[in-house]
Amino acid sequence: MLDLMSGFVAELRNAGLPVSLTENLDAMEAIKQIPLEDREAFKWALGATLVKNAAHWRAFETVFEVYFSLRGPEYALKDDEDAGDFWREMQDQMRQGEGKGGAGAMDSLTQEELMSLLMRALMDGDQAMMRALAKQAVQRFAGMEPGRPVGGTYYLYRTLRNLDLDNMMSKIDQAKADDGQMPQTDLERRLENDEMQHRIEQFKQEIEAEIRRRLVADRGAEAMAKTLRKPLPEDVEFMHASRDEMQNLKKALYPLTRKLAARLARKRRHGRKGPLDFRNTVRHSLNYGGVPAEPKFKYPRPAKPELMVVADISGSVAAFARFTLMLVYAIQGQFSKVRSFVFIDGLDEVTDYFKVTEDITEAIHRVNTEADVVWVDGHSDYGHAFEVFWERYGKDVGPKTTVLLLGDARNNYHAAQSWVVREMKHRARHVYWLNPEPRSYWNTGDSIVGEYGSHTDGVYECRNLRQLEAFVEKLA
Repeated sequence: MLDLMSGFVAELRNAGLPVSLTENLDAMEAIKQIPLEDREAFKWALGATLVKNAAHWRAFETVFEVYFSLRGPEYALKDDEDAGDFWREMQDQMRQGEGKGGAGAMDSLTQEELMSLLMRALMDGDQAMMRALAKQAVQRFAGMEPGRPVGGTYYLYRTLRNLDLDNMMSKIDQAKADDGQMPQTDLERRLENDEMQHRIEQFKQEIEAEIRRRLVADRGAEAMAKTLRKPLPEDVEFMHASRDEMQNLKKALYPLTRKLAARLARKRRHGRKGPLDFRNTVRHSLNYGGVPAEPKFKYPRPAKPELMVVADISGSVAAFARFTLMLVYAIQGQFSKVRSFVFIDGLDEVTDYFKVTEDITEAIHRVNTEADVVWVDGHSDYGHAFEVFWERYGKDVGPKTTVLLLGDARNNYHAAQSWVVREMKHRARHVYWLNPEPRSYWNTGDSIVGEYGSHTDGVYECRNLRQLEAFVEKLA
């Protein structure tokens, strides 16, 4: 058990969950207080001690299902003789009303008979029968072979295709009509359909769990956990996120902004000590007979910086720009002024889009649909966009201004006009560049981030929310 828990905690850490030694010890203490055969209680005891963020729950569940995959007497695989007895008993129960005797083992049933058993199990809501049918369906249709390097999704597709669950609802409705069921109201019909859909989803989950259990038995828990590992929302790359991952990113953004704003405000209040305040120190030394036992310091009062964000919203970097703008505007209380500019090959200021609404998502939508950012052909031209920025707004850049440049610096082989970034650096307080591409891609192909970066205070790889959070802490 200790080896299993050690591997489980190590995999949680590999998946990105921050599990400390103290939390590990708390988990070990918690499972002493619950019966280990109670799988649900065991799962929630571990979750309560090891998971601190609701966004991490899905990753925790995936690792749990792998390391404690269907453990318990109700999930144990039966040998051939036990399986034959089990299915003979099931068939006797199903055919008792028809006056038929016992039949052979489940393997001798046709697919039509198997589907009939499944339909009856769904109609009765029989969890034990659905679990048993899921095992048989995987054994019969998945085509799993030991050592075969195939993902579980392939096996799941083969099983579900043969079961034809998409048409199961119509078959159930037909069976009810044949049984002469009393007419139902619209509400009753809707509630019953929702319940049946829920049972079908439960059956699919049983199939997934059975496939996962067999894969773990074949390949080992560590290998399967590595295969099924998915990044946490804060580690998902902006440029390669799926639609579901984008939704999770948006959900993770709001608590992040609140935490970040509170942290920045606290950091500003409790800044580092300034130089020695000699007069104040001498005055307080009178309490100690003239001995300066309690030095006093001048506490700095840093002014809130002004922020100018200049973001490329073309192609795949648009998602990165969108999340950065959302984050910056959510913590704009830490800046005295925030102005935003977006570009492709033309440039437009979009600050007012954020002032007329409190819904940041709506403002971002207006940026993407209304901003005048196309000059010629709608392909990235950093050089021309920077020239336009400097010509129109360069005079507004001052010693309190921090300029934030967002983009991958892929300039489609146009003129770089890097002198604009150099002039920004001379006039502004700071100039930073955030690049959503991996560092290994920089300065390859038409990327000229190195040419621009030589005139900034730093170029930072910023592919996910975790890196973006770390940079914004430094920014303020």
